[in-house]
Amino acid sequence: MPPAAAGSLFRRTPLPAAAPAKPARARPRSHRVDDAPAFLLHSYPYRETSLILDVFTRSHGRMALVAKGAKRPHSALRPVLIAFQRLSLSWSGAGEIKTLIRAEWSGAPQRLQGAAAMSGWYLNELLMRLLGRDDPHESLYDAYADALARLAANPRLSVALREFEWRLLCEIGYGFDPASLDDGTPVLAGGRYRVPLEAGPEPCAAEGGAHVSGAALLALAGGRFGEPGAEPELRRLLRERLDYHMEGRPLATRRVLRDLQDFDVLPRGQ
Repeated sequence: MPPAAAGSLFRRTPLPAAAPAKPARARPRSHRVDDAPAFLLHSYPYRETSLILDVFTRSHGRMALVAKGAKRPHSALRPVLIAFQRLSLSWSGAGEIKTLIRAEWSGAPQRLQGAAAMSGWYLNELLMRLLGRDDPHESLYDAYADALARLAANPRLSVALREFEWRLLCEIGYGFDPASLDDGTPVLAGGRYRVPLEAGPEPCAAEGGAHVSGAALLALAGGRFGEPGAEPELRRLLRERLDYHMEGRPLATRRVLRDLQDFDVLPRGQ
């Protein structure tokens, strides 16, 4: 057959090269964790029968889990998912919100009531506001568990709160050395100091104004949160620092505690 003439319908033209195949997108592998120590911080309704859980785990930090069917009256999860109770949780998934597989109590029942319960909710709100997700804080988890046990025993609520506030600030990088100035000069018990929100103690010679006594700073350095005379100063100091790092957004639980104190339901200083 003679070659096709120019312009012929039968002229053979090379086919365009096929585009290279796109590599298959790797699907994230589902990850399963079994029997992780945890506490429930808060829960939110999700669809008709489920809950989204905000949990604080020892080895995985603060996480979000979906508890499918947990709102059903006969769900096995319903009586287990209680705040302030030590839990053992199992979950799976690769996304931001994992799927709860199993939940069990870990240890004896621990119930907080009255002022202790409100203080526990205050600790939970601090964790939800200041901790990022999926960032383990094992020592802070242990401090939280200890604070709840002390609140349940209810020896002195204010001491447990001040100690946890300080541990939280130190754990997330907002602590300071209460026993010395920036140049290494030791803090004196009889001295007066100001503590800037992003720095350590500085001498405060002028009378009046916001200041902290050297005795209170040394009590903070020594972990003596119940020392007479120091607790009111430490409460103000720590809460100013917490409020600053929460960008001034008020805590709902603190407002409720203040209202209860105004009606003489709770003692002052919680």
